[in-house]
Amino acid sequence: MKIERIIISDYCNHYKIERTFIDILDEMGIIPFEKKNNEKFMDSEKLEDLDRCRQLYYELHINPEGIDAILNLLQKQKKLQQEIQDLKNRLRLHE
Repeated sequence: MKIERIIISDYCNHYKIERTFIDILDEMGIIPFEKKNNEKFMDSEKLEDLDRCRQLYYELHINPEGIDAILNLLQKQKKLQQEIQDLKNRLRLHE
């Protein structure tokens, strides 16, 4: 799968969001962006996270600190689900 680069200014224009929102996500370390020639960009594999942040902020009016907490909880949930699946697979080996 080829990873594409997404130019953040294009993303902001498409969704009509403020660039300051992106800057806040970057400064807080919620989503790190790369910078080159005064332009921020990201790999397309992180697009789902950025979309989730945008929806939480603009549609549900959750502040950046809340977004950070939600993303951390979702990451922990995903990790726990993977651990459960691994344990189920190991248990099947012993049946």
